[in-house]
Amino acid sequence: MLFLMKLMRLVPHSNVLPTTYCKRFLHIFVVVFACLFISNNAKAQTFWLMVHDEVDVADRNANDLHHAEHEANSKINYVTASSYQKRLNEWRKNITATVFWVGEDACPANPVHNHASSWDVNWVKSYGGVDCPVKRKGLHPKLFKPKMNPFYIALPYNDIASNGYVHKPEAAKVIGWYHDEFKSKFTSVCKGKWIAVKHGDKICYAQWEDCGPFYTNDWEYVFLGKQPKKNRNSNAGIDLSPAVRDYLGIQSGQKVSWKFVDDLDVESGPWAKWLPYQGILTKYP
Repeated sequence: MLFLMKLMRLVPHSNVLPTTYCKRFLHIFVVVFACLFISNNAKAQTFWLMVHDEVDVADRNANDLHHAEHEANSKINYVTASSYQKRLNEWRKNITATVFWVGEDACPANPVHNHASSWDVNWVKSYGGVDCPVKRKGLHPKLFKPKMNPFYIALPYNDIASNGYVHKPEAAKVIGWYHDEFKSKFTSVCKGKWIAVKHGDKICYAQWEDCGPFYTNDWEYVFLGKQPKKNRNSNAGIDLSPAVRDYLGIQSGQKVSWKFVDDLDVESGPWAKWLPYQGILTKYP
């Protein structure tokens, strides 16, 4: 291009080419060059658009795949939660029951004392005294009026990890009411949960207040309905308070059935005053 412009300056002083032809040649060259530039630019733009579209399509495909995986995982979690919930509502049948009480000392049959529970280091004080299984006045201890529900039980699972600062990893998956009852990582969602205990034709309602017998990690039994882990007390799977024992009329070592229940499914009985909604009770379990 610069060569042609220089040539134009020389043309008037030269007899080689007339000035008019040089100008026409220059105009033609400029038009051709402009066409080539526009063509190349269009090709470049087309190429960029093609690359951009491919990247955009790849991004959309990746997003669609991520969305599909998320929906699949949600369905899996929903199905899993539904199956857990169904098992929570089923009776655990033919389970050996043992008797324990607030303030019980350690012994060969009870290797850990019950002055404290898994969730209350001051269990005796919170309850109001030692819930002696011998000195009774009806369904209550004889020497004092309990400040907590005397109808309580223990199951072999603790949702709080041993360090006390977080819930166990399986808790959110297997505990059907976990997300409804979660308050903090330091607070159990199992403490105070109502269960129904059945022996023969009688059903007693009690609250989960401690962990045992023997184990605190048997979630497959507690939440999935499998058999309790083996232990030296005839594979016992539930501890009953003296009030539950006396209401059902059983002795330690006998078989019971039990299941989780919601507050509104608790039948009227001597435990009713400890319900958060005392005026709403079902007639049948």
